[in-house]
Amino acid sequence: MGLAPGDRVAALSYHSYAEYDVADADAIVPLPAAMDGEPFPGEPLGCAMNIFRRSDISAGQTVAIVGIGFLGAILTRLAANAGAHIIAISRRGFSLDVARRMGAAECIQMNGHDGIVKQVASLTSGVLCDRVIEAVGKQQSLDLAAELTRERGRLIIAGYHQDGPRQINMQLWNWRGIDVINAHERDPQVYMRGIRESVDAVVSGKLDPSSLYTHRFSLDRLEAALNATRDRPDRFLKALVTFT
Repeated sequence: MGLAPGDRVAALSYHSYAEYDVADADAIVPLPAAMDGEPFPGEPLGCAMNIFRRSDISAGQTVAIVGIGFLGAILTRLAANAGAHIIAISRRGFSLDVARRMGAAECIQMNGHDGIVKQVASLTSGVLCDRVIEAVGKQQSLDLAAELTRERGRLIIAGYHQDGPRQINMQLWNWRGIDVINAHERDPQVYMRGIRESVDAVVSGKLDPSSLYTHRFSLDRLEAALNATRDRPDRFLKALVTFT
């Protein structure tokens, strides 16, 4: 790999806050000189690249993204780069402003299930969306995402559903013939592929996540950083934790 002491890398080692760490060589991605001085959270960026690949988005498709946090904003940019027509849906006005900057053509505030479905139906002449990415991780957002998916469309589950079982409208999924993709990878090599692809995207200028790093914390304020991730204060998207 040709690494030398002091080289910057992204690593998949599962020791997020360690001051020192050891990682296998195949779990390391060297960062090029063009990224010197720039933060690079490799795992979340790589995750976004892998979700995008699993979504199978192409030019001309209508894509709804339910939930515009850091992940939803990155996916908005990637889908817009692919030539898709993006409908961004989020509860926060700030997040919708971010989605517009990242390439969303339409922005809808997440306030009332039936009203959102009617708006999307109106925007798509009743057809609904070719691809819907659920990026929140809640029952309400999963229900909405399914309702927005067209017949023979693809529903991509990207949100982290960690607070208990979910119920699904299997009748709707069956009737519409929806393809459902669980976009959470578990193969470390697939994770690494996503990280390498995200390095290439940033260096080439296809992706600029710098404006999405909205809050920074030193390592001794880790608790505050984690609380911000949970509580999502005003204008919060992503917290960076640094050693200084």
